[in-house]
Amino acid sequence: MAGIYIHIPFCKKRCIYCDFFSTTQGEKKRMYVDALCKELSLRKDYLKGEQIGTIYFGGGTPSQLSEEELRALLETIFRLFPVKEDAEITFEANPDDLSVDYLQVLRTLPINRISMGVQTFNDRKLQMLNRRHTAQQAYEAVLRCQQAGFTNISIDLIYGLPGESMEEWKNDLATAFSLPISHLSAYHLMYEPGTPLWNLWEKHQIHAIDEELSTAFFEELIRKTREVGFEQYEISNFSLPGFHSRHNSSYWSGVPYLGCGASAHSYDGVSRQWNIANLDAYIQGVSAGTLSYEREDLDLGTRYNEYVMTHLRTAEGFSPTQLQELFGDQFYKYAMEIAEKHLKTNHLEWKDDAIKLSHQGIFISDGIMSDFMWISEED
Repeated sequence: MAGIYIHIPFCKKRCIYCDFFSTTQGEKKRMYVDALCKELSLRKDYLKGEQIGTIYFGGGTPSQLSEEELRALLETIFRLFPVKEDAEITFEANPDDLSVDYLQVLRTLPINRISMGVQTFNDRKLQMLNRRHTAQQAYEAVLRCQQAGFTNISIDLIYGLPGESMEEWKNDLATAFSLPISHLSAYHLMYEPGTPLWNLWEKHQIHAIDEELSTAFFEELIRKTREVGFEQYEISNFSLPGFHSRHNSSYWSGVPYLGCGASAHSYDGVSRQWNIANLDAYIQGVSAGTLSYEREDLDLGTRYNEYVMTHLRTAEGFSPTQLQELFGDQFYKYAMEIAEKHLKTNHLEWKDDAIKLSHQGIFISDGIMSDFMWISEED
């Protein structure tokens, strides 16, 4: 089983916190979609004929695409790749793009999962983040998705915004769970170098919340999701039973995937490669049949690090038996020595051949995962 990721970099305007590759050059959408279709054709053998279990349109803002552009991409994928009949096909969207007419178009396509970038239901915070929708538009968009017949609806929230109070965070969660969503991704605000948010922080024009409040926000997130019956299947992802994101889960379990588009990453199990993060250079290169990308061959130590880090993020954790089979005795012994230290403090737990973060451990997960990392002598 494998996945396909399609990067759609177009945005009407840029959010101040985003460091993903994006552009406001919407007039180049048609040329870009043509290039994507050609890249899919050029790289049709990358996944070696494996069945496609998930397809994910991410961005940027995929909901900036027209019906014609979406059909062209989906028809190309289904023509070139063996897509499973029950494949999960996720479409990221901005709330104010999801009109009744646009949702009717999406329903005529094989898209069966909507992921909506809400971020907050607080209009003042939305304006600060330079989002282009309002809280009311986000609320109504979720309802329109349900009315259009979508049953797998995910929303994203961001917490830890400058000046955010616990009451505001509780209101965001309460509003989210008053809606017919099946999945929630909730991320702490990150100050990424080079973004407008980072620049404001460096100039002391905004201030990050303190660590104590940050932890309290996360505790409230876990408490509230449990209260409404959502499972925390990954540190930042929660869903009703049966509604885990299959595409994202495949990333965490090491499933191969093909990433197409400017800046998109691909993984075949032993190497990663990523396309050039430049719209014009991407289009020109693909059009000429010479895709511009960088590639990294992953040595055993790097693959071990990725295995432990990604698996520990999930509720399932990692299997010591599988780790030994994949990486050998040296890495197994190293990992078990680290695990023993955290098992004694109850930050990890071992059950049914799986080592996973405990409830206490999830709050210091970054430090625990860092302890497991293998550093080669060359490093």
